[in-house]
Amino acid sequence: MVHNPLHDHDHTHDHAGHLHGSGHYHGDPDNHGRAFVIAIVLNTVFVVIEFAYGFIANSTALMADAGHNLSDVLGLLMAWGAALLAHKTPSSRYTYGLRSTSTLAALANAMFLLVACGAIAWEAILRFSAPPAVAGLTVTLVAGVGIVINSLSAGLFVKGSKRDLNIRGAYLHMAADAAVSLGVVITGLAMMVTSWYWLDPVISLVIVAVIVVSTWGLLRESVKLALNAVPAHIDVSTVESCLRRFPGVTDIHDLHIWGMSTTESALTVHLVIPAGYPGDAFLDDIAQTLKERFSIQHSTLQVEQGTTEHACTLHPVATTSHDHQDR
Repeated sequence: MVHNPLHDHDHTHDHAGHLHGSGHYHGDPDNHGRAFVIAIVLNTVFVVIEFAYGFIANSTALMADAGHNLSDVLGLLMAWGAALLAHKTPSSRYTYGLRSTSTLAALANAMFLLVACGAIAWEAILRFSAPPAVAGLTVTLVAGVGIVINSLSAGLFVKGSKRDLNIRGAYLHMAADAAVSLGVVITGLAMMVTSWYWLDPVISLVIVAVIVVSTWGLLRESVKLALNAVPAHIDVSTVESCLRRFPGVTDIHDLHIWGMSTTESALTVHLVIPAGYPGDAFLDDIAQTLKERFSIQHSTLQVEQGTTEHACTLHPVATTSHDHQDR
């Protein structure tokens, strides 16, 4: 997708080649579709069982964990829906498609986790004044099943979590649930031996702290993407240096890089080339370099001869590399 100012200043280039045929998306939604279905079904069944036995055993830890698992099911549904919507064909209204829904889902998942933590903490604090008797054996057995189910569910998303913030949100949900279930098992065993029922709300608060810590990074990164920040894996000064090294490029300005989704990045930049328009092959080479070196799948390059001032309205004063890196 290139704006050539020497060709009648035409701003209506055909974007079809930009949107397909160059591997812009790194991952097939079907690869995770099955994982989402399995995790959602397993966790939905377990939520019902865990809440029922938590009520029977009079365990706030089990019931709180069931509520947390319910929020995870909703989070999984949201993440799955976003993964599918991210591949919706662009339209005249949504010219980039609905790729950014994956960012919104990651942000919502983080918020779901934090809200669930607040509910668990509140219930645990209320229990401190008069901790009721808890059926330790029931708690231990049910939580043990939870470890197995949540560990299996988390394993389904391990690979995708390394490159997709939306999938990482689903993974963190499941991994956090496994940790919660492990804590509940330990509590159940301890209560069976000591009858210290106050351990039930104590372990709930410990679990809350663990989940908050693990979720904070997801929340921070998803907020940055929602605000069109430069993705964490891209260094702006390195990209700028790379662009300046191309033959004929004497200056660059109006450089913007942002995350279109949790897997794709975009870039726009003005290249000052006094000799004039260098040809599509030259610009295609730059676009390919940006894709291979920096995982920037969508780049828009505007060529200028430097005969007039083209100041960016977002940066009325010339920016520096340091400014670009301010996140």
